[in-house]
Amino acid sequence: MAYKADIAGGSLKVYESRIIASLLLRRLPAAEWRQAIEVDNVLQKTSIGTAKRQASLIKARLKRMTPELWEFVRDGTKPVATQAVFAAATTHSPLLRDFLAIYVRDRFQSGELALTRSHWRSFVASCRERDPEMSDWSASTEGKLGDSVLRILTEVGMLSEGAKPSLQPVYYEPEIISYLSDPKFEEVRQAMQVFL
Repeated sequence: MAYKADIAGGSLKVYESRIIASLLLRRLPAAEWRQAIEVDNVLQKTSIGTAKRQASLIKARLKRMTPELWEFVRDGTKPVATQAVFAAATTHSPLLRDFLAIYVRDRFQSGELALTRSHWRSFVASCRERDPEMSDWSASTEGKLGDSVLRILTEVGMLSEGAKPSLQPVYYEPEIISYLSDPKFEEVRQAMQVFL
């Protein structure tokens, strides 16, 4: 299991993910990777530390997938790239995956489509029952994690924008659904389609 707070590093970061996917497809040696991230600052961040953290998170997400998905991220339309990064983030983060599979699915099934920070806090409290080894997170870390997860759901279109955000189904692009039809992605696909 092992729920981790690494998703607090940000939302989907589609623009940055396109750059990292391009670097991964070039199969750069470690020295050239460091050159691109730390010297050339391809992610255009204000500090090397931020660039390294974001590159590391995005790389970890994308490395859970295959080069075919990296090409969707690099070359796809905005919806395709966004959904591909969402699939990678859902694969990478048990926290995000379980929030979708357990909590968001329950909201869709009950027809109570509002989703707020209080729902996130309830979910995190329940995580300790599933993962006794889970670290104790400060209130601010828990809040940042919740902000990141809700922003991810908004970016992919599963959560509406506005003063009272509510859950809504997502139309996934055919190439994303086809990619996720591989049995090894069954759990991820089900988490992404909790509204079905």
